[in-house]
Amino acid sequence: MSDRTLNTDPLIDRFGRQVTYLRLSVTDRCDFRCVYCMAEKMEFLPRAEVLSLEELYDVAAAFVRRGVRKIRLTGGEPLVRRDVMTLIERLGQLPVELVLTTNGSQLPVHADALVKAGVKRVNISLDSLNPERFHELTRTGRLEKVLDGIEAARQAGFERIKLNTVVLKGRNEDEVLDLVEFARRGGLDISFIEEMPLGQIVEHGRAESFCSSDELRELISSRYPLVESTENTGGPSRYFRMADSASRVGFISPHSHNFCSECNRVRVTVEGRLLLCLGNEHSVDLRDVLRRYPGDAGKLDQALVDAMEIKPEKHEFDLDQEPQILRFMNMTGG
Repeated sequence: MSDRTLNTDPLIDRFGRQVTYLRLSVTDRCDFRCVYCMAEKMEFLPRAEVLSLEELYDVAAAFVRRGVRKIRLTGGEPLVRRDVMTLIERLGQLPVELVLTTNGSQLPVHADALVKAGVKRVNISLDSLNPERFHELTRTGRLEKVLDGIEAARQAGFERIKLNTVVLKGRNEDEVLDLVEFARRGGLDISFIEEMPLGQIVEHGRAESFCSSDELRELISSRYPLVESTENTGGPSRYFRMADSASRVGFISPHSHNFCSECNRVRVTVEGRLLLCLGNEHSVDLRDVLRRYPGDAGKLDQALVDAMEIKPEKHEFDLDQEPQILRFMNMTGG
């Protein structure tokens, strides 16, 4: 079946929500080992179980035909995958907004090429401005490499750059105001994220380390009064503005402000699992479809349509029940 004869109706689930946003993981590997994302000693997928760059493109193209308007490349760390720029260049030719989430370590090498390939916006993880604490939170990361990456992104000319900070009480909540100030000085946006309860974490208890978006909003407003914005980038962040800065402050609140009713997202892991919800295990094996019916776009298309019937209404995160989801964030697609 040719692409021209494929159905292009939108992907709509049982609850009337249209899927317009795909988070596509290109690797489960990373050069950091962030404490909320993966175990210190990880076993990564063998090569045969990982989708090829061609297979990843076919999945992305299938979603775009069905109305997806935004693709976020994730990992692991997407820029550590060999030859990933060849995939990004192809994706940049699709009629879709192409964005990237990264830890920033590889941006000094790739930032210019990413902009040239059509990546419009980039999210960079930054959980601390203290080198020693940064190393503790990432286990292997060096702050100066990420700061160099942020500067490389600024020089490359992305339409917007956003910092992502996972806030853990007792570990980095005392840096929230410093991080906002850092974002303001650099003309960057910043989002503060409530930790997702994925995978077994040994360094901290999630209930004890939980820091709500409401607490952070109150803290930030004590120095920089926040005004709620109607802006939406297609993801779960709720954005606020500051009167004296172009930087936006966002909050991603899977616990305190559930955003499931407006969910427009699905994830595809690098092993080809189509995850219909971050907080549930409902999934479809796209790798099996791709390899059982190579080149058959119709079979892949039908798998996406059928998957809408099992997309759950919402997640049920419970901080006192650990872990609820055994897969780590690097296996999920960040």
